[in-house]
Amino acid sequence: MAMHYYCRHCGTNIGTLDRLSVQSESLGFHKLTDEERHDMISYESNGDIQIKSICEDCQESYERNPSYHENDYLIH
Repeated sequence: MAMHYYCRHCGTNIGTLDRLSVQSESLGFHKLTDEERHDMISYESNGDIQIKSICEDCQESYERNPSYHENDYLIH
């Protein structure tokens, strides 16, 4: 089982964790509401997990340009 992190705004692959046994508490998933968990985490048929997060470039863009929050997708 691998966990693949992708930016929810631009689709960039942020990184992958290949550890077979990772506790959700160590990743902070237990702090998410059910709605956030449903929106951010999806499970693939091969057992891999896809996690939507935010990359550094998009985070920086949002900090510099708060009006970008109106957009669903960022290109940088």
